[in-house]
Amino acid sequence: MFIRPKVVSFTGATVLITGGATGIGRLMALGAADRGAKAVIIWNRNATRGQEVVDELKAAHPHIKAKHYSVDVSDAESVHSNAQAVLAEFDRVDILINNAGVVNGKPVLELSEEEIRRTVEVNTLSLFRTVREFLPGMLQRDYGSIVTISSAAGLVGVAKQSDYNVSKFGAVGFTQSLRAELRKQRSNVHTLLYCPYYISTGMFDGVKTKFSCLLPILKPQDCADQVLDAIAKGTQMKVNPPIVRLVQIMHAFPVPIVDAALEFFGIHKTMEDFTGRQ
Repeated sequence: MFIRPKVVSFTGATVLITGGATGIGRLMALGAADRGAKAVIIWNRNATRGQEVVDELKAAHPHIKAKHYSVDVSDAESVHSNAQAVLAEFDRVDILINNAGVVNGKPVLELSEEEIRRTVEVNTLSLFRTVREFLPGMLQRDYGSIVTISSAAGLVGVAKQSDYNVSKFGAVGFTQSLRAELRKQRSNVHTLLYCPYYISTGMFDGVKTKFSCLLPILKPQDCADQVLDAIAKGTQMKVNPPIVRLVQIMHAFPVPIVDAALEFFGIHKTMEDFTGRQ
């Protein structure tokens, strides 16, 4: 029970992706359809971009059910009302991919109260909202997958990412706790925690890396494929690139050693030229 991977098939599945209109969200939507999903649901604030992805899905797979919902995941009522609409129309969600995210990239003293709150609302609190809507059905069927797209920033603090780090550390803790609860219940519902380094989707435009051979700026398609592969294999945590996993081991060492290692790898300089998606 505790060793056997909880495999969830895309064949005939209903997949819902938050932040599914751009970046790896869009690519995961297209990839899920390619892998046999029966229905792909896009949650995104931008209705135009969301509909464009729906059109792409239907052009490539004429018989697929695809729909966009204009959802603000930072708003509890928006999540609840749209989740009820999804369940009324599609009956179920088999694979929930929590992908929506925002970043500010400012020093702690330059962040406004509104910016801090929105980062935590979108990147962390939205996880509670979506899971509370769709997990009950998964538990009833004893089948499904809940995916959290977190970040390497959920494993280590980085300069000019204080609010983002808080939100992504929260996402990591949320998923670990959820996994523990499901294991205690002996549920077959699968969870996946994905923690990538910077991805070249535009969200982190301007970031730089000191050792590109060890810590490359990741390609969106590669990341999307990794997530979908991990769901299909029953993987519960994936870190990309693998060397980032060493951060978890480093936490056992004294702080000066950890700080020196991070300085050597240039981690705290990665955001110096950050511009973000313009």
